Parts: sequence; structure tokens; C-alpha cells
Amino acid sequence: MRKKILITGENSYIGKSFVSWLSAWPGEYEVDTISTLNDEWKAKCFSGYDAVLHVAALVHQKEKPCLEDLYSKVNTQLVVDVAQKARQDGVGQLVFMSTMAVYGQKSGVITPETEPVPTTMYGKSKLDAEKQLEKLAGEGFVVTIARPPMVYGPGCPGNYARLSRLIRMTPIFPKVVNERSMIYIDYLCEFLRQMIDKRLGGVFFPQNREYVNTTELAACIAKSYGKRVRFSRLLGALVKVLPLGVFRKVFGSLVYDKAMSGDFSYDEMDFAETVRRSAEGWQRN
Repeated sequence: MRKKILITGENSYIGKSFVSWLSAWPGEYEVDTISTLNDEWKAKCFSGYDAVLHVAALVHQKEKPCLEDLYSKVNTQLVVDVAQKARQDGVGQLVFMSTMAVYGQKSGVITPETEPVPTTMYGKSKLDAEKQLEKLAGEGFVVTIARPPMVYGPGCPGNYARLSRLIRMTPIFPKVVNERSMIYIDYLCEFLRQMIDKRLGGVFFPQNREYVNTTELAACIAKSYGKRVRFSRLLGALVKVLPLGVFRKVFGSLVYDKAMSGDFSYDEMDFAETVRRSAEGWQRN
């Protein structure tokens, strides 16, 4: 029996990627998308859908105090409104794309005992949404919350895109020893497919099987573009001590304990291959 899935946030990177991913199983899934940029989505009947994947969000914005209400409106209240409608219309599952940012950590290891203490409007609004969604779970309504780390892949926005552009522009790059949790977009899509197939509820932490070293990532990106880059230990030592949050975010270590991520059944490729495919996708775009 085909599963019917509704994606709220039709122009999101993850949403479009998920639609493309499910096209590999044309007889098993029927997928619709809907915009949430205005209130027209409220007129749509959600009845008949097995799951709603909510990926609409305010992200990649320079945070200013004047945006706090907008973050709350888009990343919290809209999520709750969509979930309430899904439950009222008889949908069995709501999958919510949250974020690692709910923890507020800039470095270290996140374990099952780590308490979320978000420090950004983005992280706070996502955690507020999670808390409201947990109250709606039950009585046949499954809530699935995913807190992925940095996502990368062809055409992705955000930090990976900025790093990729930097590598293509610079002849020298810091050599550092660090570890970061990341997830390739195809892995995230497969993870979401499995969550819907198995109708699993709770909070989940999808990530690549292996942690990523920023210097190795840069080397893979450079190789994918046929570019030669020198890696400097001196520059690596410098960026470690500079009092700038952007350097700590890129060159520091921040990971999920691997035990939090389950069996990694969605991770099937060599890391360098995922970077190569990402670069090819960027070149096509």
C-alpha cells in the first residue's frame, strides 16, 4: 500500500531533496508539497495522508532583536498549528525537522545526558516547538523529532556552501585536528524515509557514521574541484585562538555521541564520495 506524505515547506532544501529521494520508489510513495508562506495551507485537507513532514523554517538569517517575534511565529507557532491540523485531520505521524542548535553548544560531545540550552533565536524557537509537539503526541498521533547536525550536499545552503566557496577561492587553508558531526543530504532523506516507514516516534539524532575533520573535508572539496590547496599548521594554530565565533564553529570540535544515532543503516558511501557528489551537484547547478 502506497504511503501518502505531505511536505509543508515546498521550497526548502530538505523538502525538495526528500521528494527527489522518494522518486526512486514510484510505486511506494505519493508525495505532495505545500507552501506555508501564507495561510492558504490551512484550507487544505490533510485527511488521507500517512505522515506530514514539516521542514518550513526561518534559518540562515543574521539574528537581530527585531526578528525574535518572527522566529517564534515561523519556527514555533507555525509548527504547532501544522501539527494540530494534522492530528485533527487524522494524520498518523508528524515529522519535525529540528536542529543540533537546540543544545547551544559551540564545542564538545553531546550525550544523552546533555540538556538543551539554546543560545540563538533559531535554537530557542526550535526547542520551543519540540516542547509543544511532545504535548500533542499520543492517541494514535506519532511525533518524530530529528535534530541533525550540519547538512551538506549538492546545492545546500548555509555553512557548507560557504566553506565550499572559500576552498575554491583560497590557496592556503588551516590544518587542524578536530571532529564534527555532519550528515549528507541523501543519508538524511533515507533516515526520514525509514522513520516514516517504521512510524517511529521520539527524538532522533541522524549523522554520518564517521565524524568529519574540517581539514580533511577541505581537502576532499579541493580535490573534487581539481584545485590545489596548501594546508598550514601555523594557520591552524592561529584560528584556534582567534576570539571569533565563526572560527570556533568551523574549526572546533562538536559531535553527537555515536551511540545516540542507532545503527547508521542510512550511511552507505565513503565520505569522500559524498563530497565528490556534492561538488558535482554544485557544478551542475
